[in-house]
Amino acid sequence: MQKRMIATLTALALAATMAACGEDAKVAAEKAKAEAVKAAQATAAAAKAAADATAAAAKDAAEKTSQAASDASKAVSDATKPSGDSSKAAADSSVKAAQDAAKK
Repeated sequence: MQKRMIATLTALALAATMAACGEDAKVAAEKAKAEAVKAAQATAAAAKAAADATAAAAKDAAEKTSQAASDASKAVSDATKPSGDSSKAAADSSVKAAQDAAKK
C-alpha cells in the first residue's frame, strides 16, 4: 500500500511538473516570437535607413558631378576665349599689314 501511495504521489508530482513546464515553455515560445518580431522590425528599419542614406549619397554625388562638369565647361570656355581673341587680333594685324604692303 505504501508503494502504491508513493507511486501515485510521484506520478502526481511528475504530472504537475510537466504541466508547469509546458506552460513555461509556451510562455517562453511567445516571448521568443515577440523578440523575433522586434528583431525583424529593427532589421527592416535599418535596411530602410541604409537605402535612404545610399539614395541621398547618390543624389549628392550626382549634383556634385553636374556642378563639376559645369565648372569644367566654363573653364574650357574661358580658356578658349582669350585664344580666340588673340587669333582675331593676329588676323586683324595680318590684314592691316597686307593693306599697308599693298599701299606701298
